[in-house]
Amino acid sequence: MTIFADASTFPSVLDTPIDTDTADADTVDAGTADTVGSDTDRTEPAGPDFAALGLPQPLVRALAREGITTPFEIQRATLPDALAGRDVLGRGQTGSGKTLAFGLPVLTRVSAGDRARPLHPKALILVPTRELAMQVNDALMPLGRSVGVFLKTAVGGVPYDRQIDSLRRGVEIIVATPGRLGDLIDRGVCVLDDIEITVLDEADQMADMGFLPEVTELLAKTPADAQRLLFSATLDGDVDALVKRFMTDPVTHSTAPATAAVSTMDHHLLLIPPHDKFPVAASIAARQGRTMMFARTQMGVDRLVEQLAAVGVRAGALHGGKTQRVRTRTLAEFKEGRMNVLVATDVAARGIHVDGVSLVVHVDPPKDPKDYLHRAGRTARAGESGAVVTLVLPKQRRTTLGMLEKAGVEPAQTRVRAGDAALAEITGAAEPSGVPVVDEPPAPRRPERPRGERRYGDRPQGQRRYGDRSYGDRPQGDRGERGYGSRSYGDRPQGDRGGRSFGDRPQGDRGDRSYGDRPQGDRGERPYGDRGYGDRPGYGERRFGERAGHGERGGSRPGAERRTPYRQDGRPRDDRWQGERRFGERRPTRTH
Repeated sequence: MTIFADASTFPSVLDTPIDTDTADADTVDAGTADTVGSDTDRTEPAGPDFAALGLPQPLVRALAREGITTPFEIQRATLPDALAGRDVLGRGQTGSGKTLAFGLPVLTRVSAGDRARPLHPKALILVPTRELAMQVNDALMPLGRSVGVFLKTAVGGVPYDRQIDSLRRGVEIIVATPGRLGDLIDRGVCVLDDIEITVLDEADQMADMGFLPEVTELLAKTPADAQRLLFSATLDGDVDALVKRFMTDPVTHSTAPATAAVSTMDHHLLLIPPHDKFPVAASIAARQGRTMMFARTQMGVDRLVEQLAAVGVRAGALHGGKTQRVRTRTLAEFKEGRMNVLVATDVAARGIHVDGVSLVVHVDPPKDPKDYLHRAGRTARAGESGAVVTLVLPKQRRTTLGMLEKAGVEPAQTRVRAGDAALAEITGAAEPSGVPVVDEPPAPRRPERPRGERRYGDRPQGQRRYGDRSYGDRPQGDRGERGYGSRSYGDRPQGDRGGRSFGDRPQGDRGDRSYGDRPQGDRGERPYGDRGYGDRPGYGERRFGERAGHGERGGSRPGAERRTPYRQDGRPRDDRWQGERRFGERRPTRTH
């Protein structure tokens, strides 16, 4: 079963060229982010509860423990058909609760069967970005735990080891980005033959990011009769091709037009002079409250963060050029309130949900209306209110207004400069402190110690160290008392081999001789003047390489018989060479 999730309901913003498993990302904590809000935030009329929609009691109780008792509109619309096993197309506005709309049917179906076989997950949730994968995993994991279902993310930017280990142990649901899932399949550690239900979330975003060829290949590996759920902001073009190929008689549920702006948002177009762009952005960033700012490029994000830090505003950068660890830490700091400004690219922020974002600022206006809606969807989620501000230079006004018209947005237009009261009224702008921000102070160096002060590991004078005694000595009394002059490390006990020094041979074993001497009589006595090891032969002895006398072919050759240019009978050896040949000289040509 494949579920396609509506991208508009999950407007995401992650800008990062995506490698095979890339979806740029940062971990999102708010696991229930996209799907839930507190009951006090809900403005929808009362409707049937989850039990009335057909959800099993264990999941209903698990939802209640999470404080989720009333379904959102998209959940009320899609859950009955999805729980009945039908293919579903879903579309809804941002923050409408899509994660549970597809997550609850997946958990219900998987929990009803047997445990997953090693390397064979039973459900697949495909998402375009790592942040979104982690957000979905965080939202569904506590619910899955309550019904004995295990989930695992398979995303890029993190080591393969843990993902492979989980698949080998058996995991029921895998939440993956297309690139990393394809890599795992190529490695032979993930097989999609047992997939019973497939969810495709943010299908239109995957198309925009160029993932459709990989998505098509992955869906083709799942069983043809598997249930499929698809959520997307738009259902035309490439997404429509996916629907026609992989879905069987799908039911479509839409809770809002694709171009509709969230009614709880205030949209403003601020017309500014070119030289005032950064001062205006800096004063907005210095406001009270949680703010997300968007730039078009990774370089633009980094530059803006550095400039804000220079004027006293601490901000975090989120884009695909950052490592997964840095992105996770940055997002956590933003969510926990340790910094109030997050600057991101479109791709990097897609699908991120952070509670309490009251203002979204388009520092660089987007070119695509869908990007505008995705960016704007970071605020006014799950019944909250928020404002969206676009900074527009004179030359950008016409194209930006055309883009907003396609997005279905009619913003209020205001001309402002840095320090204007209108800017403060619309955005809550304030004057930056001007004190540069030092992000991470260097670790303090260890202070110099006064001369004579004891260092770490030194022991006070006169105190006995752990095991103090001469190296290798045994404690007193454990094997008898040793007196003064007792042997040191390696000495043998007295009497075991006689009193001798280390290395001495026992008396009489090979005769009385020095170390290295040969035993007496083993090769006979050498006369006085006998050469030692390596000495050259004396006069008359042949040198290395010299031949023995005529007629000798082997064995012991007397050294005194040096080869001469004459035979023993006095005839010259002219048949071989005249004179003695030196090393390296060529042999003379024979004369006969």
